[in-house]
Amino acid sequence: MSIETPFLQLDDDTWLLVLTGAGVSAESGIPTFRDAGGLWEQHRVEDVASPQGFRNDPALVWRFYSQRRARMAGCLPNDGHRALAAVEERLGDRFLLATQNIDGLHRAAGSSRVIELHGNLFTSRCSVCDRPPFEDTDAYPDGTLPACGQCQARGRFALLRPHIVWFGEALDAAEMLRVQTFMLQASKHRLVFLAAGTSGAVYPAAGFVDATARLGAETWLVNAEPAANTAAFQHFVQGPSGKVLPALFGVAGSDR
Repeated sequence: MSIETPFLQLDDDTWLLVLTGAGVSAESGIPTFRDAGGLWEQHRVEDVASPQGFRNDPALVWRFYSQRRARMAGCLPNDGHRALAAVEERLGDRFLLATQNIDGLHRAAGSSRVIELHGNLFTSRCSVCDRPPFEDTDAYPDGTLPACGQCQARGRFALLRPHIVWFGEALDAAEMLRVQTFMLQASKHRLVFLAAGTSGAVYPAAGFVDATARLGAETWLVNAEPAANTAAFQHFVQGPSGKVLPALFGVAGSDR
């Protein structure tokens, strides 16, 4: 990273598509749930984050996600989240943020044009019926199997499940279409794609940078370390997003 972070000029013709990953939330103290061997309490992550895992042991899955909810208490947005919210306020509908994070910190920082590609930790849905996903902040006691109230009202039993895209599940097609539509609209103007806090090497990150580049976009990567596909981006700024993003956009950060 250079001594001074470059400045990304956002003029009246700029459309900005942002993709964020775990690195953006790292400075907020988001706890890590895997040990050095990649396990959680001796369970593979697939055991608690896949449809098969939920079928096999829904109580275990809910214990995992309830622990995550409980340990998120006190985790607040950082300057990187706030910088993106400030840019959204400036650009309005010329801004779209897609995040791989499930912590909800972008919305907590004030962002509203947000697509949560992998779902939201504090949202649940029925595992059977078509009830829309709903806010659910409960950290359920061990052994609890939360049931769908809508199904109970219809005289049947069905479990709630976290509204998370698990291993083996596809991303929401409507949300992906929303990103693609934004890209096409933005391609008629000055399109900028920024990936922050993510390696940018796996789908959808890799797909976004390739797709926007084909549309003539200016592409930026902000990450703590060089990524496997750094060469796919025109600009790379190395450093913590909580410091780089405010400087990149000329947004004042906190004094903390």
